[in-house]
Amino acid sequence: MITPQTIQQITNRIDIIDVIGEFIKLKKRGANYLGLCPFHGEKSPSFTVSPAKEIYKCFGCGKSGNTITFLMEHEKYSYVEALRWLANRYNVEIEETEVSAEVKQQQLAADSLYIINNFAQKFFTEQLQTDEGKSIALSYLEERGFNDDIIKKFQLGYNPQARNSFATAALQQQFNVEVLLKTGLVTNRYDELADNYRGRIIFPIHNNTGKIIGFGARIIGKAEKAPKYINTPENEIYVKSKILYGSYFARQHIDKNDECLLVEGYTDVISLHQAGIENVVASGGTSLTVEQLRLIKKYTNNLTIIYDGDSAGIKAALRGLDMALEESLNVKLVLIPDKEDPDSYVNKVGANAFREFVAENKKDFILFQLEVMMKEAGNDVSKKNDVVNRIAETLSKINKAEDFTKQQEYIRQCSSVLRIDETGLTTLVNKYKRDRVAKEEKKLPFEQQPPLQESGEMPPDETYLETSLLQQDELQERDVLRVLLELGLKPYKEGITIAQYIFSELEEFHIESPALEKLYELYRRQYEAGLEPGAKTLLYHEDADIRNLVVSITLFPYELSSRWDEKTETVVSVNKDTSVRDAELSVNYMKLRKIKKMFDQNQQDMEHSKSFEDQMRFIEIHKHLKKIEMDLMNHLGSVIIK
Repeated sequence: MITPQTIQQITNRIDIIDVIGEFIKLKKRGANYLGLCPFHGEKSPSFTVSPAKEIYKCFGCGKSGNTITFLMEHEKYSYVEALRWLANRYNVEIEETEVSAEVKQQQLAADSLYIINNFAQKFFTEQLQTDEGKSIALSYLEERGFNDDIIKKFQLGYNPQARNSFATAALQQQFNVEVLLKTGLVTNRYDELADNYRGRIIFPIHNNTGKIIGFGARIIGKAEKAPKYINTPENEIYVKSKILYGSYFARQHIDKNDECLLVEGYTDVISLHQAGIENVVASGGTSLTVEQLRLIKKYTNNLTIIYDGDSAGIKAALRGLDMALEESLNVKLVLIPDKEDPDSYVNKVGANAFREFVAENKKDFILFQLEVMMKEAGNDVSKKNDVVNRIAETLSKINKAEDFTKQQEYIRQCSSVLRIDETGLTTLVNKYKRDRVAKEEKKLPFEQQPPLQESGEMPPDETYLETSLLQQDELQERDVLRVLLELGLKPYKEGITIAQYIFSELEEFHIESPALEKLYELYRRQYEAGLEPGAKTLLYHEDADIRNLVVSITLFPYELSSRWDEKTETVVSVNKDTSVRDAELSVNYMKLRKIKKMFDQNQQDMEHSKSFEDQMRFIEIHKHLKKIEMDLMNHLGSVIIK
């Protein structure tokens, strides 16, 4: 894990205009910068960047955040990947928290593998331009229709036919032999290193940040005994189940199109990219895994699988369906006709016709699976019964609350195709759900077993009441947090900061929004620990909820109006520091709102009270609250509470 000190160094050096300006063109507009939003298509710029607050906001699509969240959204980096990208840009040496010797060894091995793979890619690319490479490999790629630009984009290469061309070059660089063997690029034969991919076209495989983690090597022409493709063996950086070929080049296009096209092979991806269809990745010819599906879900919920139309292609497409449903992906299937694959078909019909074909021939994945199973079952009653159970089990995997309507629609359509009672299919689907939940619960330790329910869920009206009560004072609470984040470290008076003033004043007042209370307590803990919390430090907190909340609170559209004093009819000494005035206004306005809420509650209690003693007590409470209100009014001037 990256140390807090390193994160602090990185965030201190960040220039949000410098970073975002690398991806979009920005023009200065007053104190801020303006550009076309990279997250949605627009002709008039509405993407605003504030260098002072180190945040951005698009007033068209609503996207907002800081430098790190921009990299996470735009480049699809994880939080750590974004930090590493920034550290590299600003030449910050990354320090990590103390890890075990085993983990440290794995990290060193991973770094070594990246270095060797980078060297290998450059070696293979250079070999493609040699006489041998041109006559054997480059000519083959050109025959397949690949142009120079696409070959350079995907960094395609060639491993010569000589026994140890790459091995010799790698040993000259004094690479560790043990790590070299891990890459799969070389093999040990008779105590001598030899090339493993001789005479093959090389497809580098990139991770999400563009680093090369492995290679695919395709034989040129036909070979009876040799496998068509050889892939990197699994190691510290290459785990086949977590990789989608082409994801580095496709990630932004998938996000923009809100759809991921999934094909089988490397050449399918490259041909479609060359045709301008760039939201496409490949599974590498393996069954889909949960990790691959979750990688797709980082970019979109819409997955369209494009496979060959033969029986093998259909079976390959159907594998992984249940996992896709569990991940709440909307899955469609397109089968390429006439024994073609996506590579050959796009070259045959052209990009526009290919797009039209995909758009017009998307099949619903579940209904297609049902169609295939029904054909296989024929008139066999036993097989049809199996189909009912299998489709019910599949539908039970749609278990997210937000997908309930989708599940009900599938039950309706499937029961119609199966010619069975819809209620009966619903019951069967629910049975599979209960069985799966019970099975998972049995795996838990006894103390984690869920308690028996003695009552139903909270009625909707109670839930609504609870939510509305939590939100009533949120605007005032947010403004107090804004003051704390932006002004908390400034002096309130001699020996007291604004943060200390706020802590003292709110000692008896509770922040009702759970999210705001979490941020308030985090700020307080950091302050009391001797740190210097503020908007610019918490803006880069590792907790995404904290980061997003800080952005939303400090976002420039929600700053206090310059007519704040006029609107609240406040009388304050003109000599008083504006920071102190802002703090007092925010704190006391929030307190007045809380007092008003207490008045309302006390009034309701008084109206429902039956005894004289209770009524007298409520009258005393009313007087006490009134005194507090008057004290606040006298301190601030006349503030109108609506």
